[in-house]
Amino acid sequence: MKKKQDISPLMRELSAYMAAAIRRKLPREVAERAKLHLVDTFAAIISGTRLIPGKRVIGYIRPFHGAPEAGVMGTRIVTTTVHAALANGMSGHADETDDTHPATRTHPGTSVIPAALAIAERDRLHGEAMLRAMVLGYEICARTLLAIKAMPLMRTGHHAGARGQLFGAAAAAAALLGLNARRMRYVLSYCAQQASGLYTLLRDTEHMEKAYAMGGMPAQHGIEAALMVAAGFTGVEDVLSGEYNYISTYSADPDLGVLVRGLGREYEIMRGGIKRWPVGAPIQGPLHVLNELMRTHGFRAADVAELIVHIPERELGVVNHRQMSDISLQYLLAVMLLEGTVTFAAAHDFTRMGDPRVRKLHRLIKPVGDPGLTDPLRRWRSIMHIKLRDGRSFSHQTLAARGTFENPLTRDEVDEKALDLMAPVLGTRRSRELMAALYKIQDIRDVRTLRRLYAA
Repeated sequence: MKKKQDISPLMRELSAYMAAAIRRKLPREVAERAKLHLVDTFAAIISGTRLIPGKRVIGYIRPFHGAPEAGVMGTRIVTTTVHAALANGMSGHADETDDTHPATRTHPGTSVIPAALAIAERDRLHGEAMLRAMVLGYEICARTLLAIKAMPLMRTGHHAGARGQLFGAAAAAAALLGLNARRMRYVLSYCAQQASGLYTLLRDTEHMEKAYAMGGMPAQHGIEAALMVAAGFTGVEDVLSGEYNYISTYSADPDLGVLVRGLGREYEIMRGGIKRWPVGAPIQGPLHVLNELMRTHGFRAADVAELIVHIPERELGVVNHRQMSDISLQYLLAVMLLEGTVTFAAAHDFTRMGDPRVRKLHRLIKPVGDPGLTDPLRRWRSIMHIKLRDGRSFSHQTLAARGTFENPLTRDEVDEKALDLMAPVLGTRRSRELMAALYKIQDIRDVRTLRRLYAA
């Protein structure tokens, strides 16, 4: 006879919420924001299939045989849910294009959406169900990290993002599988056993391991946790409390209340960020400020004598003189000066980093790590001072760059970015058709019908 386990009131409330999420109608503004993240993530995945991490993972999963359950975007491969989630997750974070949740340093879309899409395709579910599961995934991704407090965890060498995205992907998949509250508790326990991720991923110069740890791994392991429990796996019913629980293992000062505080009223997807530029998050602020200065004052690269850029102190090491073009502060500011914008193609043009015009501008760009801009909940900040050769000087700043939750992108801006990412793979007409379908996801009766639009 199975021994009865102690379950805390907090776990009962959280697991009951998760089990009912698929039946809960989303507020209009939450659904609209979720669709922007959906379009942005599809675009990140499709563009990522043509980058090295996307190509490698597609080559890896191609030989595997199994039930044809879910599609791999940007290809005509139909494979198992687990392999589709892995491939789409890695492609989604093949670079620095995908969405974020700044307060937790996560990239929820690139793990949550591949997991939700794979189950929704396999079971031919309604688009409304997938959207609700996606929002739940963002919720659980963020709250399991907010409870631990991500920054102290990261200072110990653990990368928080991979952990949160694992829980988020599993929650989305479990909701679509119709798991009840008890089984939701088992899913959380299997996630806790699999939770991993090390800050060493930032040393990866080809974005391969990072794509795995911050995209494919959480999507794959999250969907596996949900599928195992759906197949009858049982386990610990409350991994969040009691001796040696998940939260206390990784946090000396947890905020357990955040796991349930405001559930159903305050949605974490509303605090997410969608990058205006297809580059690393710490560079969103500098590009935002430089773009505004150039549009306001009309100067170009040849006019600049000196550019001093302040960014949050803890972000400087992430972007200063990086070898990857899409996360190199100096390179991307140089591109903005030369072109007045930063396209996906330019952000990924590694050979252009050696262009003499770019190298000349590097010498004029002086980055400063500013502790006054450092805020663990708000990352996309920058102050810039520019001196021109004619003697004029300008200064500007932002504490909320375009794409933050305080300064969100419009649908037109999301569409412009998404089209830039998807058109080289799908063509302009089909890219627009896919975006239109995703904006009407709640009207799609069978999510599998999206395959004809995203396959290439």
